[in-house]
Amino acid sequence: MTRPSETPDFLNHDRPPVPDMVVPRAILPFHLEGRPVRGRLVRLGVLADALIARHELPEDVSRLLGESLALTAGLAAALKFRGSFSLQAKGNGPVPMLLADCTDAGELRGYARAEGSPMGEAGDLLGKGYLAFTCDQGPDMDRYQGIVAIEGDTLAEMTDSYFRTSEQLQAFVRLSCRRTPGGWRATALILERVAAEGGIDGLANEEADDAWLTATTLAATVTEAEMLDDALASDMLLHRLFHAEGLLLDRPRALSYGCRCSRARLAGVLQGFPESDLDDMADHGQITMNCEFCNVAFRFDRSEVRGGAGRA
Repeated sequence: MTRPSETPDFLNHDRPPVPDMVVPRAILPFHLEGRPVRGRLVRLGVLADALIARHELPEDVSRLLGESLALTAGLAAALKFRGSFSLQAKGNGPVPMLLADCTDAGELRGYARAEGSPMGEAGDLLGKGYLAFTCDQGPDMDRYQGIVAIEGDTLAEMTDSYFRTSEQLQAFVRLSCRRTPGGWRATALILERVAAEGGIDGLANEEADDAWLTATTLAATVTEAEMLDDALASDMLLHRLFHAEGLLLDRPRALSYGCRCSRARLAGVLQGFPESDLDDMADHGQITMNCEFCNVAFRFDRSEVRGGAGRA
């Protein structure tokens, strides 16, 4: 589950194990032939448990985190450039911060900050605030961000508001996350309506409306048990739903445990502090830096960290 580290020994002592995990067929894109519908079925499998179980969160907060991870992975799968897609929620509820992001290569991570032991749906947990969807195309390109108010009871309803207001796109989103006998599992089913200029030739507006209504009606019949069943392959689940609607499957995509923290990076951050600040950070001769995504505490001996800022 872990790879040998290539960083210097003084950066590696007391290093907790971090999963080296890849789910090869986690995202299955598809479209319906001759119909204005494309979609992605995202099933995190064991990756959901690896990402969620590292955090000691209340049950409903863990479920919300799992839904956000599956949703973010599904939206990132539409990226046509090197970069990342992130979902961030900030509100005045008992979960003031929720963040998930996924790279174009499928590296997925996320965390939630909870106060007390909150319960309920996403609306109860997040309270009033905003939901930000951000496409980061790298340092040489401007970031694109869509921001919507937190409105609705569920994360799926909030996402629908984002599609309608920021993307001006009709979409269907179904999310599910639960703790199963095999651990946490999380799934997202996302359908998007393709505009007429997107290549659906010869289809009248009324026919396109009917085709979209049929597809979303069928998608709404999927049960939570089906979405979270490890024994039910993704292609078989989509076949159950859309076999009569010209289902065409695209190439599946992998997802991986994608926390991008590193000791070397954190050591570089520490070296930018003045010596006096490093002394203040030290507790019994050690400086501890925590990664909120993977919930790992990186420990550095104060004697081996040399500050840079403020030096003569």
